[in-house]
Amino acid sequence: MIDVINPADGSVIGQTPLMSPAEVAEAIDRTCEAFPAWALKTAKQRSDILRRWYDLVRADKRVFAELMVRENGKCLSEALGEIEYGLGFIEWYAEEARRVYGDTLPSHDANASVLVMKEPVGPTAAITPWNFPFMMITRKVATALAAGCTMVIKPAEETPLTAWKLLEYAREAGIPSGVFEMVTGDPQAIGEAFTRDERIHKVSFTGSTRVGKILASQCGTTLKKMTLELGGNAPFIVFDDATLTDAVAGLVSAKLRNSGQVCISPNRIFVQEGIYSRFVEQLIAAVSKIRVDQGMQEEFDVGPLINQQAVKKVTSLVNDAIDQGATVHLGGKLHEKGGLFFQPTILGDLDDSSALHNTEIFGPVFALYRFKTEEEAIRRANNTEYGLVTYAWTNQLGRAFRLSKQLEAGMIIMNSGSVGTASVPFGGIKHSGYGREGGHYGIEEYVQVKYVLMAGQQH
Repeated sequence: MIDVINPADGSVIGQTPLMSPAEVAEAIDRTCEAFPAWALKTAKQRSDILRRWYDLVRADKRVFAELMVRENGKCLSEALGEIEYGLGFIEWYAEEARRVYGDTLPSHDANASVLVMKEPVGPTAAITPWNFPFMMITRKVATALAAGCTMVIKPAEETPLTAWKLLEYAREAGIPSGVFEMVTGDPQAIGEAFTRDERIHKVSFTGSTRVGKILASQCGTTLKKMTLELGGNAPFIVFDDATLTDAVAGLVSAKLRNSGQVCISPNRIFVQEGIYSRFVEQLIAAVSKIRVDQGMQEEFDVGPLINQQAVKKVTSLVNDAIDQGATVHLGGKLHEKGGLFFQPTILGDLDDSSALHNTEIFGPVFALYRFKTEEEAIRRANNTEYGLVTYAWTNQLGRAFRLSKQLEAGMIIMNSGSVGTASVPFGGIKHSGYGREGGHYGIEEYVQVKYVLMAGQQH
């Protein structure tokens, strides 16, 4: 068994199986064997089952939220928000199951009709991270099942308990064994089991770019479809015409979500030089009011980092920036609570060559950079191998449209710190991956297009 640790106090809150290769293979077998019957169900039947899953989980959302706080460390209000976010995917795809439409096309042959059908791609597998232990499961599983696919999923070893509870409720809702399976254990061995098995026709992965590239290489041997949502280095650009109070509030909510441990967290905060000092002043005032604590209370707070490795990474990046001359406006070190808690930190006057600028921070660190012109901001924002999300704040409509076209990311967020919802396509470009999750775009990742020519119609 693998112990599951509460990052707020180091206590063991549960265990998850360290499955053997044989147990993983059996789960994959069940996933593949269940596919034909599940694919033959009508769209309405799949929709109704997903809706029952949604209703059962919603009725006990507080139970899920409190479990998530204990195994992940995020605060209760944020956990409840994630539950709502994740439930949105079950609800959306319960409905989207009924809307996987084909086409009839004008025929090139007067004696024939042309049909285009969409069919489930087959048995699928998914690997999810620890930072959204509820939403990542529902987003992938609900989409696959709605399309008529079956799915075996490996949640992160740090946060498997929420995933197991989701599986428990799925069984109660009528999702059979094999249609939704779960395995836990050695990540490398399980990843290879998923990618090497020719019966698995698609793999969806959310995690680091390094691991994503390994999985993509392995999937290449069997030409599997993939959805990859990988690392980020999100720019957050504030122009001098922006409404500063709104920009600061948007930044704080986006940056401190899950203590900064989010792939879409603002990583490089570019502020136009004419408003830089006022922006820093307002940011310090806003961040200073936020409490750092264990998360089991109603008010928002910044919780612990996920493990000691995360603490070492954030500490190293901050210390390196300070050594290179960064201005420490707030924080900059471990919190007085000790353990895995790190102070919300604001560093100013940073240089683009620093490790902090070129590394996904994954911690509660605001890294501030000055810029002069729009052209400079665009160039510096795009100067990264990643392309997941870019935030920008401006009240000029023309500039907003220019930015939406010239910034290199899968998602451009104007005048807001909020990105995701079930109805929109989520995903990146460049080394942030490919494929989309959410909306009608997400279900297209789980179907294949079949062209049918029906000739011989004339007597």
